[in-house]
Amino acid sequence: MPSVPSARAVLVAWLLTVTTSGFAPAAEPCEEYARRPVRVGRPPEGVAEMSGLAASRRHPNVYWAHNDSDNPFELFALRGDGSLVGRFPLGDGTNVDCEDIALGPCLRARSQSCIYLADIGDNLERRERLVVYEIPEPETLEDRGLTGRALAFSYADHPHNAEVLLVDPHDARFFVVTKEIDSLGAVYRIDGLGTAPVARAVRLHGLFAPSGFGGLTTGGNVHPSGSRVLLRTYTQVWEYRGTPEQSIGAILATKPIAVPGATQPQAEAVTYTTEGNGYLLGTEQLGNIYRVDCAR
Repeated sequence: MPSVPSARAVLVAWLLTVTTSGFAPAAEPCEEYARRPVRVGRPPEGVAEMSGLAASRRHPNVYWAHNDSDNPFELFALRGDGSLVGRFPLGDGTNVDCEDIALGPCLRARSQSCIYLADIGDNLERRERLVVYEIPEPETLEDRGLTGRALAFSYADHPHNAEVLLVDPHDARFFVVTKEIDSLGAVYRIDGLGTAPVARAVRLHGLFAPSGFGGLTTGGNVHPSGSRVLLRTYTQVWEYRGTPEQSIGAILATKPIAVPGATQPQAEAVTYTTEGNGYLLGTEQLGNIYRVDCAR
């Protein structure tokens, strides 16, 4: 029976791919952030409803973005200032309610990087099946069509609305954070995504702001080191801090720390920067992109 690579081996292989593609290794996470975000630019008009943003693992200073529902089924490659690098229509599939995007190891070839587009929005909480699209990250960024595969899942309890997909770089496990009005949501681990015909999302635990006030989580991202997680609401940004050895579920069981945010009309997109030494904030309405760096 073939041996299964360890989580650490998977991470090392993936980071090695990143390094040989022109990246420097990810920086250490910030101990403290600058107090004020800096406006760095605006996305093009074609990205007028940016619901998700995630740093490329193949191309320095490139971020993958997508629009919300009722928009064409496509991805955009942007620079950190929001300028357009490439536009990538997607093949089979429909943008029912795509709410987040993440990067992680491909499930069939762990040393390669894949884009994961999460069609997980469900305002009326009626969808029995949700979809995560797995799309291999392209080697070049010229405009062209991309194809991937649809990975279906359902909740073990009942349908939920969600706008956060998190991918653990250690073992390519997937987590969803639901959108709740009275809390930061609940963490669900998706078991069997990509191997079962319909994977099962199992509840791990609830998330609550330390002050007792915090709800409607709209975006999230995992640090390149796998040791931190950002969650965003319409009014705040929270960071969960752990170690690379911990799972995303375990990191999300720690007490979150409030970190700087930006006032935006519909705050939904958040991602750590390429190097991991800061993060970007985007809006679902056409507006500015902000960057928060480590404190100097």
